[in-house]
Amino acid sequence: MNLKDGETAATIKVDSQLALNEFYSNRNGQDELVSVKRNEGGFIHINVPLNEDEDKRNTFRCSILITGFRRIEADEDRNIEEHGVIKGYVFDFRNVPMPMEFNVYKPGAIDYFENAEISEHNPLFTEIRGNQITQTVVTQITEASAFGDAYVREVNNSRKEFIVSWALPEPYLWDDESTMTVAQLKEGLATRELALANMRQRNADYQASKAAPATKSAFDTAPKVTGFNF
Repeated sequence: MNLKDGETAATIKVDSQLALNEFYSNRNGQDELVSVKRNEGGFIHINVPLNEDEDKRNTFRCSILITGFRRIEADEDRNIEEHGVIKGYVFDFRNVPMPMEFNVYKPGAIDYFENAEISEHNPLFTEIRGNQITQTVVTQITEASAFGDAYVREVNNSRKEFIVSWALPEPYLWDDESTMTVAQLKEGLATRELALANMRQRNADYQASKAAPATKSAFDTAPKVTGFNF
């Protein structure tokens, strides 16, 4: 839609929750779980003034039980900056854990999480905040020709990244009734595993239905007449 002279575009603010879009994909005969972070639910606000500070746009905040951290070294050939990857669990409104990863680029943040010596046996329960960044990466591919100029084409790939820029100065107490206990985490993980098992079975049933020959006739699909017992 093109704006006419004197018209201004409406600004929209969306408040949503972090969630996972999960499904099983059959690749090379193996079921593989695909988990992608997404924004889910929430409210839409119309004509909210646009924040002039870009660092305060597209923000997120969540509580997370961090169970791992790794440093990624810079790689100029692959256009990768040095950064860290936070691995842990974010919880939905039912306290069911959702495994997620977030990136940190600030040197101080990398040192902070690395020095915390985080592991599954020594998790860090805290709140993090940051920005959700979506970038389009353009890759140029050149194919040589037997004669004349080479064939050049571009491939566009969108990349969504959740970059952490803040964490609580004092983390939450872990395995405490005031926050969350190990027993509650185990219960949440059991709920998640049951949901994944059901999802996997539905995928298996769907794959089997596609492979099965279509042998039903019109008589097979006709409704059955049953009697009533009084």
